[in-house]
Amino acid sequence: MNKTEKIDLAISEHVNLLNDNQSYFQNKIEETTSILIEALINKKQILWCGNGGSAAQASHLSAELVGGMFKKKKSPLKSLCLNTDTAFITAWSNDDSYDNIFSRQIESIGTSGDVLVALTTSGNSHNIINAIKIAKSKKIVTISLTGNDGGEVSKLSDFNINIFSNNTARIQELHILIGHIICEIVETTYNS
Repeated sequence: MNKTEKIDLAISEHVNLLNDNQSYFQNKIEETTSILIEALINKKQILWCGNGGSAAQASHLSAELVGGMFKKKKSPLKSLCLNTDTAFITAWSNDDSYDNIFSRQIESIGTSGDVLVALTTSGNSHNIINAIKIAKSKKIVTISLTGNDGGEVSKLSDFNINIFSNNTARIQELHILIGHIICEIVETTYNS
């Protein structure tokens, strides 16, 4: 396959995945934004987590809510990414286990009514599964963005948005698109 064919294939896969699931995504985004707005109205926080590329996206989306992507002069929203504290993550994973780097933080700062948004392309990351379990035990609402068949994470989460693909790049592309739409709606609705 030459470069042009690779480009055409990637774009076609992205567009087809988006078009084939547009009404599903719309319903899930509307449901998710309502949950996040309600939590913010109730003075609760939004916690984010992910691994690898999903960690970068979780950090990016959390920052959008704090910094204000669309209405920068409005008040920042209460949003925190759990995969950005490198001192804690490296110490804890070295001394204990990488499998509970997020659940440990949720134990520390999470409170009933908060919302956890977890991103995982596989849906089977042990540290995400453990984060969701501890969050649910603390009555924290859990939302996940997954890929493939959704894995264990989609079954455990209160709300799930799954990208029905086994291509990690396409999954992450749609996660960031959906995340940006969610952030825009939450920010512009809550801050209006």
